[in-house]
Amino acid sequence: MVEVLVSRLGLDSSTNTYVVILQEKDGSRLLPIWIGQPEAEAIVMQMNNVKRERPLTHDLCKSLILGLGASLRRVHITKVQHRTYFAELHLHGPSGEAQIDARPSDSIAVALRLQAPIFVEESLLAAASEELDSGEESGYTSPPASPKSGERTESLSAEQLKQYLENLRPEDFGKFNI
Repeated sequence: MVEVLVSRLGLDSSTNTYVVILQEKDGSRLLPIWIGQPEAEAIVMQMNNVKRERPLTHDLCKSLILGLGASLRRVHITKVQHRTYFAELHLHGPSGEAQIDARPSDSIAVALRLQAPIFVEESLLAAASEELDSGEESGYTSPPASPKSGERTESLSAEQLKQYLENLRPEDFGKFNI
């Protein structure tokens, strides 16, 4: 398993689908995962510290996990089958350990809320790197620095977030063919 960080979120104009780009923590390999708009919004809202008046689904998951006296130890993106990625939430609670099957997009959104690490199977990063190496240059640039723990981040309004998502260009996250 390789620990990854959420590097970027973008819109794939060829499929009009959102893509979350995971980058290995201590390296340069990338794993793009195509996700739905609600999950993209949940991820980018957490990344930009946008708070809603009422809790959204991923906030509810966080409250349920904590309310049951459990903790999210890690998210593990396990495999891809027929272009569909699979993930598990690894929880530790009063009853012991539990692994919950989940979509990677939901898992990432919950992990960000609970500040849990995200891991990817080595074979998934290797396969994605081979695809990128055999294709054209990705045009991917280094992700912006993440705020350090304790630093304040500017929060985005819902309208600013909407504008951000609408103005993403394909060049913002490179070329990916998986």
